Amino acid sequence: MITVKQLTKAFGTFTAVNNLSFDVKPGEVLGFLGPNGAGKSTTMKMITGFLAPTAGVVSVDGHDIVKDTIAAQRLIGYLPEGAPSYGEMTVESFLKFIAEVRGFKGQDAKNCIEKAIHTVELESVRLQPIDTLSKGFKRRVGLAQAVLHDPKILILDEPTDGLDPNQKQHVRELIQNLSKDKIVIISTHILEEVSAVCTRAMIIADGAIVADGTPAELQSMSRYHNAISIRFDSSVDTSSLSSIIGVSEVVHEGDWVTLIPENSDGLLERVNNKLEELNLHAEEIFVERGRLDDVFRKVTREAAQ
Repeated sequence: MITVKQLTKAFGTFTAVNNLSFDVKPGEVLGFLGPNGAGKSTTMKMITGFLAPTAGVVSVDGHDIVKDTIAAQRLIGYLPEGAPSYGEMTVESFLKFIAEVRGFKGQDAKNCIEKAIHTVELESVRLQPIDTLSKGFKRRVGLAQAVLHDPKILILDEPTDGLDPNQKQHVRELIQNLSKDKIVIISTHILEEVSAVCTRAMIIADGAIVADGTPAELQSMSRYHNAISIRFDSSVDTSSLSSIIGVSEVVHEGDWVTLIPENSDGLLERVNNKLEELNLHAEEIFVERGRLDDVFRKVTREAAQ
């Protein structure tokens, strides 16, 4: 388990992280969300021991990250922002170097290197200098060094940054598979990634937690939660839809019309009845779960105010 208590980081008069407290348990995939400069990367650096906190405590599986740094870091695989590495090294030689730093020797080192290369699909570039790789492959090298020692905890800063859609999907599947017996913390600005891989999402603004829950719980905070979205097969007059009981607002988005609920009880049935009454044919109609981008804007705007 990771336990964070009253974690604070100040740079002079600027407070980047302000009194954060939370726990993360094995099997959880926690997504850090927040605007640029919100404190996500700074928090990750303090959890991993790469940055000393101004105040507060981080415990990694019972090890204080400040007082017992090496023991805690043995349990952590960390992918920093930008995936720094030694560009003149080949992929294989870099992973060999990381294995030696981690204390692996001989056949054990070879085994963990081969497993990491296979897991992150680096076979085709294993003998290339890292500087010659694309941004996506460099990101995968960073992931390989993070998982090489099979850590209990994975902390990944923008793990799919620079990857194409197929590579993103592969990394997301990898995170889901690894999370079965690990703690995984990722920071991301891609909201679809939270829904795809995270079991929990935490929105940070101005160094403080402004929302924390499962993706479904956060979606339920959206004004689009239980909204009815409709796509019509032709241009039609939808002005009468605002008169439906329980509809507070009608939002037009391209070919779609979304009815924002005042009270969602029985709303879908009333909408269908109204469409039938008006003889309007819906090409598609569905009930929305809520929109993370809407919640993100709402809570970060409130925090700024």
